Amino acid sequence: MADKKFPLWVFLPLALFLGLTVLLAMSLGKDPDLIPSARKGHPVPAFQQPSLMRQGATVTEEVFQGHWSLLNVWATWCPTCHIEHAYLMELAQQGVRIIGMDYKDDVAAARQLLADSGNPYAEVFIDRQGDVGMDLGVYGAPETFVIDPQGNIVMRHVGNLDAAVWQTQILPVWQNDGVQHD
Repeated sequence: MADKKFPLWVFLPLALFLGLTVLLAMSLGKDPDLIPSARKGHPVPAFQQPSLMRQGATVTEEVFQGHWSLLNVWATWCPTCHIEHAYLMELAQQGVRIIGMDYKDDVAAARQLLADSGNPYAEVFIDRQGDVGMDLGVYGAPETFVIDPQGNIVMRHVGNLDAAVWQTQILPVWQNDGVQHD
C-alpha cells in the first residue's frame, strides 16, 4: 500500500478556523468601551468647521485652549446619543464645559434636537463629511474625549456617557491635579 500525501490546501480551512479561534479568545474579557485613543497626549488635530448654532461662523481647534473640556461626538441618527443627552445637560448645569461635534448628520435635524431637548454644549461644530472624526480616530457616535487646557487629548470614552462612567472613568482624570475644572 502506497503512502498517500494530502495537498496542503486541504488543511487551509482548519488553519483558518484555528486562527480565528485564537483571535476570538484574545478579545474575550476586554471592555469594548475602553478603546484607547491613538491621539492620547497629542493635540486635537487642526480643523476649521462651521458652527452649528452660529450660522456663518467657524470653529477651530482653538476652542479647546484655556479650558478643560469634553469633546462629545454625537448625531441625531444615534440612539445612544439621545440617551446620554440628559446626562450631558446635567454636566453642563454643573459647569462642565462640553464642545459638541455633530458627526455626519443632518444639520436641520441637529438644530431642532437642541432646540427641543436643550443644548448642553458651549459650542457645536459640524463634521458633515467625518473629516475631523477620521483625524480623531472616531468609530461612530457617541464618543467623548477629555481635552486639557493646552488642547491635548487626555482620554477617550466610546459609548454612552452616564453618571457611572463620569464618576469612575472621566472625573478621576478631570480632577487629576486636585482642582475642579470649569
